[in-house]
Amino acid sequence: MTKAYIVNHTHWDREWYFTTANALTLSEQLFTEVLSELEKNKDANFCLDGQTSVVDEYVEIHPEAKERIKKLVAEGRLFVGPWYTQTDALIPDAESIVRNLVIGINDTKQNYGNPMMVGYLPDTFGFNAQMPTLLQQVGIDNFVFWRGTNFRLQMNSVYFKWHGLSDKEVYAANFPFGYFTAQITTESKRKLKQFVKERYDPSAEFEATHHNNDEVLMPSGIDQMNIVKDMSETVSNLNKLSKVETHISTYPDFIDKLRKRKDLPSYQGELRLPTYSRVHRTIGSVRHRNKIQNFDLEQKILRRVEPLVVIAKKNGIDIGNGLLIKLWKKLLECQAHDTIGGSVSDNVAVDINHRFKEANEIADGVENMIEKKLAEYLELDDHDVLILNTDPSEFHGIKEISIVTSSKNVDFDGLKNPVIMDSKHFPARHHILMMTPKGQEYTDEPEYFQLKVQGRVDLPGLGYKVIHFTDAQKAIPELGNAKISGNSIEKNGHKIEFVNGAINLKTNGIMIPDVVRLVDSANDGDTYDYSPLENDQEKELTFDSSFVNNINNQPYELVVSGSSRLPLKLVDREKTDPTYGFVDYKLYFTFLDNGMLNAKLVLNNQVYSHRLRLQIKPSIHTQEAVAHIQDGFIKTSNQVIDKNWQKEFVEKPVNIYNFDKTVTITDKNKYLTFFGKGLKEYEFKDEKLFITLMATTSQLGKRNLAWRPGRASGDTTNQGHVMMATPMAEELGLNEFEFGIVFDDQPFSEQEVSEKTRDWLSQSVSYQTQKLNYFINRLDNKIWGTENNPQIPNSYSLLNLDKRLIVSAIYPSYQDQDSYIIRIQNPTGKDMKLPDDLFRNAEFINALEEKMESKKFIGTYDMISLKLKY
Repeated sequence: MTKAYIVNHTHWDREWYFTTANALTLSEQLFTEVLSELEKNKDANFCLDGQTSVVDEYVEIHPEAKERIKKLVAEGRLFVGPWYTQTDALIPDAESIVRNLVIGINDTKQNYGNPMMVGYLPDTFGFNAQMPTLLQQVGIDNFVFWRGTNFRLQMNSVYFKWHGLSDKEVYAANFPFGYFTAQITTESKRKLKQFVKERYDPSAEFEATHHNNDEVLMPSGIDQMNIVKDMSETVSNLNKLSKVETHISTYPDFIDKLRKRKDLPSYQGELRLPTYSRVHRTIGSVRHRNKIQNFDLEQKILRRVEPLVVIAKKNGIDIGNGLLIKLWKKLLECQAHDTIGGSVSDNVAVDINHRFKEANEIADGVENMIEKKLAEYLELDDHDVLILNTDPSEFHGIKEISIVTSSKNVDFDGLKNPVIMDSKHFPARHHILMMTPKGQEYTDEPEYFQLKVQGRVDLPGLGYKVIHFTDAQKAIPELGNAKISGNSIEKNGHKIEFVNGAINLKTNGIMIPDVVRLVDSANDGDTYDYSPLENDQEKELTFDSSFVNNINNQPYELVVSGSSRLPLKLVDREKTDPTYGFVDYKLYFTFLDNGMLNAKLVLNNQVYSHRLRLQIKPSIHTQEAVAHIQDGFIKTSNQVIDKNWQKEFVEKPVNIYNFDKTVTITDKNKYLTFFGKGLKEYEFKDEKLFITLMATTSQLGKRNLAWRPGRASGDTTNQGHVMMATPMAEELGLNEFEFGIVFDDQPFSEQEVSEKTRDWLSQSVSYQTQKLNYFINRLDNKIWGTENNPQIPNSYSLLNLDKRLIVSAIYPSYQDQDSYIIRIQNPTGKDMKLPDDLFRNAEFINALEEKMESKKFIGTYDMISLKLKY
């Protein structure tokens, strides 16, 4: 007889069509009842959805419940963690996913006891192929999930060993019919015979017959559902009616059973097939502004703020971990699957934007504090500029600095070939209040300029240096002083031109015609999925004109612009006399030193319900694309989709995929790589690469989409629910996208593309002490000077690592005040040797800072963590 192990739980969306505040109101009643039921029935247990954030929010309003929770956790009857929030697994950076686990586990240990060390993601919309590698960074060897499996195409078992791209693997337990497979409502109890016959037993039988499993996992719960009362009695009644033998269990106990099995099949790859449930394969472009905000904030934390805190601590400035963790939590709250996916109401979108605003204010404030205190310790005056390098290797190249100065006539000592990239003029002001030792005095404030200046500089690794500028007779060269008609720019053998409406790229003597276009189509979808409109065709948008921005009479930037008239709304796409709107766009192209074509698209969207994509023609003959994902690369190729796909899939398994930062098209001799900031979705067909920029919509959920038949996602057509308009998801107005393109007539290298990605995302960080405008840096006005400051050198370096090392994070240790952490990735298929000097100074740890065996290399597609003393 099959044994079924039933696990009572609640699935807790922090927000969806309801806000976090609404969810908190629900937890007020529900979590209290859970605690009472567990205290009443000693044989019961309950899983609080694997995320600590919702427990923290409950305890904030019920501080008296904390001791009750700790007691139940210690008894092994209430399960909390390991995540801070139920993360999306396709959009966030690898480091965000790891940090979600680290913070969730640490918080649980500190506040409630031992966390549930189960990689539990019951409702996430598909999974990247590196999840096993990421889970193993904190010692989790298992994964429990719902969506993304196909037992015909992947593994013919609901239980299997899932291998990452590295040698890391986890025991995987899938419930194909959802985390509500054995949902026992009060109605189910009343109609228990029907429940067992039509729902419970068929589900258990399906799990049992997929790889001859005599023990099956049966999750019992659903969104915001309360604990099942008197579970022992309910299970006893089940066993009287069921063909299977049911036992009360827990997720950790069931994983223990899987660990003892020797017959589990293996699988490697992503989990995104919509066989038994929807995975929303096109959600990667919904509410793109939030995805770009997420990307920018991740980069700000990882590449600016945390390394700055490490530099600061070494130089006598102590920024507490509490502030950095609060910053991370703001970000992680924006990375839950519904949240970062965008499948939320506009009311929730307002909250998401506010969290991004708060997080950016914390990040900018921490940076401001560090920079001003360092400048104070260095005793800098208003003609000194502090330039920081937040990367752990020496830098030799172009950085951008910000200064305030009385004129544009300056000379720099330490910044070569300076160019003003942007300037803002502030006129003189009179009768301005000053606070002096005499008291209040009044003075006149002269005119001044706020300048962004780009130039070449040499910087020490993970450190800083001070440069100086003086007043001069001649102004610095300035971008755009004179726009001239023109259609091309060149640099170091690379050329981009606009000819006869097409943008052509020439590099290393090879011409790639019509390399970039914009294409548009109607979007009959919702905030979960793009959906094509019947009889609509994707349309190429035209570019009309170009000009060149010069520096010192030398072409520097090519600007190509256009405007297209499109049907205003979805209904206009089907009318014979439609109303029209306009989409205006400009593409700004420059070349970087390494040959990358760097681009920014500024687009004024005044059209509703459409999908806009970049079309890249690589002029390379292949059927495969190579996508960078979280700490690795995977190849994708278009799969044949049967015309009767609805017989097997609940959603069309379209050949649209997710990427993290790059997509490459390559043959044996050359490659073209697309680099995107916050762009996450691509399609490769007919030897053209399509990158989705935006897919706008006015509806939370719609039914009977072309690629997603049946009910509406988002519950909007469920009994008692209503359709929800989402005007914010139309994303009208100005939208900006940043991307890069590299073409090289050399074989594709994962290592080289990873290095180019890192360098492209490197940050420019500078600070000037000045008294003309305290609001350029928000907190300058309130960070007062102190006495008896430490003396620090004018140039400083904490680390100078080999530039071939891909460092994904540098941050203060969560466990030791006098240490910091470095995480190094190897996103390639070859082992990476570590420098010998690392072994002398570093302790090998996992992401939880637990000591690990030292290594002399990082395995393929893997990562290591090191702890170093300041």
